[in-house]
Amino acid sequence: MRATTRRSSTALAATAAAGALVVAQGVPAHADEEVSEPHEFTSMYTVEADPDMVVDDEDQPVPGEEGAWGTFDFRINSDEEVICYDIEFEGVTPPYESPARTATHIHEASADAFGPPRLAFPDPEDDGDGVLRSSGCMQGPFTTGVEDDEGNDTGEGFTLAQIEEDPESFYADTHTADFPDGAIRGQLWEVPMGGMETGGGGAADLFPSFLPGASR
Repeated sequence: MRATTRRSSTALAATAAAGALVVAQGVPAHADEEVSEPHEFTSMYTVEADPDMVVDDEDQPVPGEEGAWGTFDFRINSDEEVICYDIEFEGVTPPYESPARTATHIHEASADAFGPPRLAFPDPEDDGDGVLRSSGCMQGPFTTGVEDDEGNDTGEGFTLAQIEEDPESFYADTHTADFPDGAIRGQLWEVPMGGMETGGGGAADLFPSFLPGASR
């Protein structure tokens, strides 16, 4: 684990209080609208993404970009359909490429399967130190630019409460011209809202079963 670059769950939790939910006022409700960060959140998640978890659309393992890695940190207010994101990549080589509106997504599927994109985020860009970053908040209803077999956008009807109901059934990834199935990928796992000191299963959540070293 790259302790020098990724934030701990406690640091993540410090960005949101664990008390009663307070909704940001005056937030516009347009599809995928970039909005201000809410005062509080209903849940938080993180992802450790690497090239070894990538699978193709036939659920077969395929190589991602060797040596690449990334972190995705998500903060959700499902009452207002707002998701805030902080995404960092190292070793991922643009150009990005995807049939979706962007190439950086949350998909719905278990760890060993391919699934449709449900959320599309702005692709991280080089901030001048070699790290690719993307941060912000967006509000639903959400779209991806990809159509399912019925001709509907794969984000249509999707709600953030679906992530909260079963976060391990979602993964985050990014796609590039050289790695169209995914340069890196990782499953979502929940960060306790108040940090491990608040209890609530925090210790168990830190090492979910699908992560390497989960038996620690």
